[in-house]
Amino acid sequence: GLCAHTGNAPMAGYACLPMMAQGELLGVLHLRTDLPGPLDASRRKLASALGEQVALSLANIRLKETLHRQAMHDPLTGLYNRRYLEDTLERELRRAVRKGAPVGILMLDLDHFKDYNDTHGHAAGDALLRAFGAHLLGSIRGEDFACRYGGEEFAIILPDVGLEKAVQRAEEIRQEARGIRVESGGQRLEAATVSIGVAALPTHGTTPETVLRAADAALYAAKAEGRDRVKAAPQT
Repeated sequence: GLCAHTGNAPMAGYACLPMMAQGELLGVLHLRTDLPGPLDASRRKLASALGEQVALSLANIRLKETLHRQAMHDPLTGLYNRRYLEDTLERELRRAVRKGAPVGILMLDLDHFKDYNDTHGHAAGDALLRAFGAHLLGSIRGEDFACRYGGEEFAIILPDVGLEKAVQRAEEIRQEARGIRVESGGQRLEAATVSIGVAALPTHGTTPETVLRAADAALYAAKAEGRDRVKAAPQT
C-alpha cells in the first residue's frame, strides 16, 4: 500500500525508510525518483545506508544535548547546578564591573532539613526539595539564575540588583516558602522554612569568592539567630 503522507499515488518511484538508532525510531527518510516504478535494489541499499547515517547523527546530537543539560542542571530539582552557578557568577560579575552595575547574591538553606528527612523519609525530603526548587523558579525574573548549590542549600544570582533590593527579594521568597507543603503517604506534611543570607557586588567585593563568602557567612548568621529569617552581610 501507499504511505499516508505521500497523498495521492505518486507517479514516480519512492521509498520510506525508518531511521532507527539504539532501538528508537527517530524519523522517516522519504525518497522519490522521477523514474516510474519502485526503486531498484542498489538505490534502496544506498537509501538505507543514508538513513542509518542520518539516524546516528540525530542520535549523537540528542546525546550531546542531554549531556550538556546534565552538566548544567541538578537532576532532582531541574535548577542549575553549583558548577554552572560558579561559572555564571564569574561571567556576571565581570559584566557588572564593566557596566558599573550591581549583582545580588542569595544563599538559601532549608531549615531543619535533616530532621524533616529523618521524620518523613527521603522520598518526602526529595519532594520538598523539588517543590522548593519550583518555588524559586516561579519567584525569579527571566534574567536571574537559581541553582541547587548542594544538599538542601540553594543560591540565586540577581543581575542589576543591589543589596537593599536583594534583601527585599529574599524576604519575599522566605515568606512565600512557608506555604510550600508536600504530601507523603497520603498526608499533607507541615511547611518548611528557609534561612537566607544576602550579599552584593560591589558592596561585598568584586570576585565570586568574596561575594559568595559574604553571602554564606550571612546565611550562617541567619541560622545562628534562630532560622527562618533573612540576614544581609555587614557592609564594610
